[in-house]
Amino acid sequence: MRTIIDLPDSQIAALRELGEKEQASRAELIRRAIEAYVNDHQPSINDDAAFGLWRARREQIGSGVDYQRRIRAEWDD
Repeated sequence: MRTIIDLPDSQIAALRELGEKEQASRAELIRRAIEAYVNDHQPSINDDAAFGLWRARREQIGSGVDYQRRIRAEWDD
């Protein structure tokens, strides 16, 4: 997808120099910069955040399959 952006002359010059040095087009450098920015600013998913989520529950869950059957039985009522 094409996007039009306005950049100051100083940034265009810096992109030109960097592009020559890295053998990359201005568009490629901008794509890389946006990807790095997005990656740095997206909230990270913490795999440990859900660990032990149900440890305080009073009911014994048993196996996951048993739990699913018990919960889905409510659908038949």
